[in-house]
Amino acid sequence: MAAKAKGRGLIARGGLAHGPKLSRGLQPPAVVKCTDNTGARRLRVIQVFGYKGRLRRYPKATVGDKITVSVRQGTPDMKKKIFQAVIVRQRKPFRRVDGSWVQFADNAAVIITPEGEMKGSEIRGPVAKEAAERWPRIASASSIIV
Repeated sequence: MAAKAKGRGLIARGGLAHGPKLSRGLQPPAVVKCTDNTGARRLRVIQVFGYKGRLRRYPKATVGDKITVSVRQGTPDMKKKIFQAVIVRQRKPFRRVDGSWVQFADNAAVIITPEGEMKGSEIRGPVAKEAAERWPRIASASSIIV
């Protein structure tokens, strides 16, 4: 019983249940747009959580992945701070299980707390279905899920 509850908790925080392989479109020097109302505008990707790679290979992230970001542009109280975020859109096309290909106009992320809660209260623009399935709190705050 306790193991099932622990698994549910990890899914709620986006820790498990990633699903099919997606094309990874972002790596650490990338600058992404912040689509929530926290006051940050541009975020630089620093690290990808849970990435198991190879020596000298850059960690890469895709839609729904948890990343560490540094705020490059935004309000003075947000600038130069380090947060955790979730990628909700990527420009690199990725293939879904049904055979369709999805591509967005920009790379975007949403800032979250270490517990998996959203720092802001709203999300501007569409959110990929993969990110919404993996992060229920992001799905509830988003207006458009593609």
